[in-house]
Amino acid sequence: MIQLIRGFKDILPDEVGLWQKIEHTACDVFEIFGFKEIRTPILESTDLFIRSIGENTDIVEKEMYTFPDRKGEMITLRPEATASVVRSYIQHKIYSYDPVQKFYTIGPMFRRERPQKGRYRQFYQINAEIFGISSPFIDSELIFLLMTIFAKLSLDEISTKINSLGCPLCRIKFKESLISFLSEISNLLCEDCTRRSQSNPLRVLDCKVPSCKEAMKVAPSINDFLCTDCLSHFEIVKDNLNKLKIPYIVDKNLVRGLDYYTRTTFEIQTNLLGSQNAIAGGGRYDCLMKALGGPDTPGIGFAIGLDRLVDILSQKQKQPEEKIDVFIAPLGDKARIKAFEWSCSLKLESIKTEMEFSDKSLKSMMKRADRLNSKYVLIVGDKELDEGVAILRDMATKEQTTIQICDIVSNIKLKQF
Repeated sequence: MIQLIRGFKDILPDEVGLWQKIEHTACDVFEIFGFKEIRTPILESTDLFIRSIGENTDIVEKEMYTFPDRKGEMITLRPEATASVVRSYIQHKIYSYDPVQKFYTIGPMFRRERPQKGRYRQFYQINAEIFGISSPFIDSELIFLLMTIFAKLSLDEISTKINSLGCPLCRIKFKESLISFLSEISNLLCEDCTRRSQSNPLRVLDCKVPSCKEAMKVAPSINDFLCTDCLSHFEIVKDNLNKLKIPYIVDKNLVRGLDYYTRTTFEIQTNLLGSQNAIAGGGRYDCLMKALGGPDTPGIGFAIGLDRLVDILSQKQKQPEEKIDVFIAPLGDKARIKAFEWSCSLKLESIKTEMEFSDKSLKSMMKRADRLNSKYVLIVGDKELDEGVAILRDMATKEQTTIQICDIVSNIKLKQF
């Protein structure tokens, strides 16, 4: 028997309803906030992610699904959405119409990480991106949008962490201070962080290894190195969040996993998932557009981990059982032909209908109707056809009524479907 590839999962029919509810909720909120949907390919040139995410990040070094195509060109299954959306914005010169754009996208991403609960090698994200606005007010509004989605999903066991990563100028002195600090505690760092301490020292701040986390508690803070503009930007973001009554924690070690972030960065966490506690995160990336060959345009965005969000909400919310409206139980060949005609007509009227196609006993068909949670069963045989009637059984009350088969769709609709 052929089974799933490790780290991938099937989303089964009884799970899909919750996925759709989350997606529809997010789409409704995005529309209110003026976002438009964009759909980008899942395959992109590998160079796109190396240039945007950063060559020395774990994603590029270890986790991307990268392979040559038939012409030997390196292509990659997208590990995140922002780079693809930025590439599309540049390639199609969307900025020539209006540099201010708000996009959202929902779909699968791919990373070859160690599979665990809530983390798969094919995972799904809801992403939002805003281009062309450098104001700190839009940073606050984006976090507010994220909180609005969670509020509409009745998810309140969450905490918001924010930080500022400053601009490239701020980070020069901060990196010098951080590298000096890391050299003093090198014996306390894990193998990955020892390597990162020179090539990408900010990533050490985000390490989840307990010994590294403990050692980094007294590390220098980027907040002490912010220039006047970056400090002012961060203060306005915090002030806006206070006015919006969004509680937050300033976490000096919050850096996220991608090189392109600048200034505001944020992460939404929950205590319902164990160690994998982040369900959303994002931040500002003002230098990314220019780095990928586009106009010097600021940007900010976030990603929601859809798999993790489904895990949380499935714990909190019992999903209603799927029901159908009518199950047709035909007795005999002539009745089956008529039942098929009725079934199609009822579906055109948005009445959820199923029927039995096999020659089974009425008792067997009633059991199937019960398994399908049917509200009504329409019973018809050759005798009923000759009399011009059918029997409609209410599965909740067990009451049976006789209805005319002439204009039977309208007669069934009188049951207030």
